[in-house]
Amino acid sequence: MTREFNVVIEKDEDGYFVASVPELRGCHTQARSLDVLMKRVKEAIELCLEVEKPVSNEFIGIQRVVVSS
Repeated sequence: MTREFNVVIEKDEDGYFVASVPELRGCHTQARSLDVLMKRVKEAIELCLEVEKPVSNEFIGIQRVVVSS
């Protein structure tokens, strides 16, 4: 059985790519390159699925919000 998951990818201040999977709480990883990141996130998803069920959130999108500080 194959499943699809949305992955949010960000780049941190040290230059690492950080991936998180909103449907699996605590499922995240990081790497220096996107190629390595994608391999690691697949492994992380497989490990997370061994211990928890995904939540049934529907991915809508990302919106940038500007606030004064």
